[in-house]
Amino acid sequence: MPKSHIVTGLDIGTSAIKALTVLKKKGSQDLEVLSKVLKPNSGMRRGVIVKPEEVSRNIASVLDQIRTESGQKIDGVYVNIGGSHIFLTSSRGSVVVSRADQSISREDIERAIQAAKTFSLPPNREIIDFFPKQFIIDKEPGIKEPLGMRGVRLEVEILAMGAFSPYFKNLTTAVLSAGTQILDIICSSISSAKACLTPQQKELGVVLLDIGAGTTDLAIYEEGALIHLAVIPIGSGHITNDIAIGIRTDMATAERIKKEFVHYLKGNILKTKKKEKIGSSLNPLTFSPKLLRKIIEARVCEIFDLVQKEIKKVSSVLLPAGIVITGGGAKLPNIVELAKKELKLPCRIGTPIFHQILAGKEDSGFSPEPAEEGEDPVFSTAWGLVLSAIEQIEQEPEKGFPDFRKRVINRIKRTLGVFIP
Repeated sequence: MPKSHIVTGLDIGTSAIKALTVLKKKGSQDLEVLSKVLKPNSGMRRGVIVKPEEVSRNIASVLDQIRTESGQKIDGVYVNIGGSHIFLTSSRGSVVVSRADQSISREDIERAIQAAKTFSLPPNREIIDFFPKQFIIDKEPGIKEPLGMRGVRLEVEILAMGAFSPYFKNLTTAVLSAGTQILDIICSSISSAKACLTPQQKELGVVLLDIGAGTTDLAIYEEGALIHLAVIPIGSGHITNDIAIGIRTDMATAERIKKEFVHYLKGNILKTKKKEKIGSSLNPLTFSPKLLRKIIEARVCEIFDLVQKEIKKVSSVLLPAGIVITGGGAKLPNIVELAKKELKLPCRIGTPIFHQILAGKEDSGFSPEPAEEGEDPVFSTAWGLVLSAIEQIEQEPEKGFPDFRKRVINRIKRTLGVFIP
């Protein structure tokens, strides 16, 4: 068994590619960051790759920088997938308990899971992951561990996550053409949730919002399990567009204003009539902080309105753990206050949680801390990919790094295995 593992998470976003390479030493829970890269991206629209060759060149540039900074050979990466083509569907499998004494065996559980995984899909759709929900014994729902219980009929309900096949192919083509292997592909919101949410939050009920440039990814958890997933085709890039139109400037200047002038949107300074200037002395741009705030808040409120509609689809969930916002959009001014106002729920900014990165699966009982001092929420998905990889390595240390298809099969078995003590 290797003494250490080098893991790379590759977050391919609409406007930027974020990559994180860490060293996991044998017998230690510590992770050493070898390289952390953020580079602009192009060739994508609303979270999906529309120009694979262009994205592949950008990925290759990121990988070259990782190799230079880390001094390591990168043979494979863990990659995210996003976009509004991602879908979640329920499936149920049912079997008759085989033993004469009606005691449910491990074989009965495995047969039920196999039955749930067998269903038809529309053309150009494929399943890329499965998530467990519950077992049902003789119409009694909500059972998590049926092994050894008695019953006549055993059912299992799972959530299957799928993608539009052409977009999925574009992703795999772009990464493979960049000269590396794909070790696993994980949904962006699932990766962010892995890094930013505690087991207690998932148990109580929580919403994870990952606000990227092109999309806002949403995942809802209750009783420790994923119950809803959605991708809203609006992100912080749309706010840049709004600023450009609202104050009549170019996109580069609008992005700079969004990033550099947020301090003008805080406190009582907004009540003044002062106008701010940006640009050269020959061609200055003058704008009102009050107008800037109005432009930003209008688009953010639209995002939260769509989030509220998604939450209402699972209206039975109370969500006492509230909303956790991460991604680049989490750095927008006053976003926590707006979320509390619009969604009527507790809210906080989500950054990778220190003890989850180090300890993995179980919560140690102390307060969440950032993975690093000042850790940027932009890297939440990349941290989640790394954390997922570390879990896989720890559970299958002797298998090394199988190819993507084998890894998906292994992950499905492992995910559904939570029902099998």
